[in-house]
Amino acid sequence: MTSSKDIRWRQRFENFERSYKLLEKYSNESIENELERAGIIQFFEMTFELSWKVLKDYLENEGFIVKSPRQTIKQAFQSGLIDDGHTWMQALEKRNQMAHNYDEEAAKICR
Repeated sequence: MTSSKDIRWRQRFENFERSYKLLEKYSNESIENELERAGIIQFFEMTFELSWKVLKDYLENEGFIVKSPRQTIKQAFQSGLIDDGHTWMQALEKRNQMAHNYDEEAAKICR
């Protein structure tokens, strides 16, 4: 029998896939203005949020208790769900920088 948690991580994964495809599609385009830059940043933030929440939902479905993005990433790495925990932690740092303190120069670098 399929649990509601099992369904939730699968639904969130579908949303993640759509978001990731948009990020991938537009991240290689040249950015002409501030609005385009803001759009790419939003795609990144949305994709990252969905990615760690998919991991969280999946881990909880497997019986783990995780609360924060950092804790989720660490457990996903320890469980073998992700290969490069360091890259995930860097993405978390970039997401936090962009979400809490918009800096145009940092936005250019995060790309």
